[in-house]
Amino acid sequence: MAGSADFDLYRPSEEHDMLRDSVRALAEAKIAPYAAAVDEEARFPREALDALVANDLHAVHVPEEYGGAGADALATVIVIEEVARVCASSSLIPAVNKLGSLPVILSGSEALKKKYMTPLAKGDGMFSYCLSEPDAGSDAAGMKTRAVRDGDAYVLNGVKRWITNAGESEYYTVMAVTDPEKRSRGISAFVVEKSDEGVSFGAPEKKLGIKGSPTREVYLDNVRIPADRMIGEEGTGFATAMKTLDHTRITIAAQALGIAQGALDYAKGYVRERKQFGKPIADFQGIQFMLADMAMKIEAARQLTYAAAAKSERGDSDLTFQGAAAKCFASDVAMEVTTDAVQLLGGYGYTRDYPVERMMRDAKITQIYEGTNQVQRIVMARNLP
Repeated sequence: MAGSADFDLYRPSEEHDMLRDSVRALAEAKIAPYAAAVDEEARFPREALDALVANDLHAVHVPEEYGGAGADALATVIVIEEVARVCASSSLIPAVNKLGSLPVILSGSEALKKKYMTPLAKGDGMFSYCLSEPDAGSDAAGMKTRAVRDGDAYVLNGVKRWITNAGESEYYTVMAVTDPEKRSRGISAFVVEKSDEGVSFGAPEKKLGIKGSPTREVYLDNVRIPADRMIGEEGTGFATAMKTLDHTRITIAAQALGIAQGALDYAKGYVRERKQFGKPIADFQGIQFMLADMAMKIEAARQLTYAAAAKSERGDSDLTFQGAAAKCFASDVAMEVTTDAVQLLGGYGYTRDYPVERMMRDAKITQIYEGTNQVQRIVMARNLP
């Protein structure tokens, strides 16, 4: 019946709405004030980490049995979206904690989960994900990092590139070749600790955006780790890595969504204040059409992302397609919306005195990492519903 208020399809629950309100308030108060400085100084957002840990928002996906919040996939998306709305670099704390630790949650032994999820939930250490290499980006199965069995240990050697929060994180999920003859079926996954002998890091990359989130190479030089740090069975690492991305691409969609929303919110406020030809520029139809298109695309991206998050939570059979679609669409929207936000602010939009140029620079990476949008289109084409 029309007008029925209790029709909950396509609507986040009251708990999700309350979570959004509390994360937004926290982000505005404790993260937004440092966002410009974090970008300008290219420094890790320590204030954001402290605020997120203090409020149990740094790794909400960790199940309750390991001391985590046990948040569902949509709640995780909302946390990332609201943090990204004010600071994209800071949103990589909850996003990459999920990316790095999800292989352990999906495929790790109970002992491994207890050992690593418990400190992650407490905020005692972040988790990073080591898949890419200098010669293995989109073709991740072409990796060269080796893990050789030696008694009750494995010895790892290789280089991982583009590792988010490298050097800051305590724990690293590392994909390495255990059987070179088998290509993707010869790849295994391991947990490596920052303190393991032979682990070191390259200089931080000098990047266009997300400057507050360090991206560095991880060097593995005869790193000897106990065999029980393998995640799942030998040879299952690549399958775990791909399964992980099905779920975590949605967190990149959430990040893109937050960046786009932040840019629209700022531009909306600006055009109402800015006067030209004797009236606010928000009164001009050309400006109104731009804002309408921005809002429409953001809303479409949000519906796709939230639906994909629900599929991630349920483990639906079409998750691979939906996760790729959400990531690809939301990141394309973020790039478009942030570019339009810069345009709406005119010359001011091009200066660092206003946040939209930072948002535009931050948006670009969402089209590239966790699988470029060209790769997402390949994934979608192979998994057409």
